[in-house]
Amino acid sequence: MTSHQSTQTMKPATAAKKLGVYLEATPAEFQEGVVSRTELNALQADPPQWLQDLRRNGPHPRPVVAAKLGISISGLARGGVTEPLTTEQIDALKKDSPEWLQKERATQAEVRKEAARIKEKNAARGE
Repeated sequence: MTSHQSTQTMKPATAAKKLGVYLEATPAEFQEGVVSRTELNALQADPPQWLQDLRRNGPHPRPVVAAKLGISISGLARGGVTEPLTTEQIDALKKDSPEWLQKERATQAEVRKEAARIKEKNAARGE
């Protein structure tokens, strides 16, 4: 009895998420097909020009926007940002630094500080 390996594929939405790009901004052939694990690895290892441009200029999906702004995805929603943003729009937001963004960054800093405190506490308990 011989075993054969089936090709592992994923939906374009899953591949876009793994690549960190906004699906609707990708080329039509990417959106309409399926992506194999091999193709995904090839895209990550040697990104084509369209992928490089999307990663550099956007539009970016919410997780990427939140990371670039240094806040949570929930913080984006609280700030009223529901659409994907380009790098230019993100830079403008950083420059303008509206009150909601300052507040969300402070909240995120507190969350990180608390997570570090808990990690240290657990590490000390483990010794």
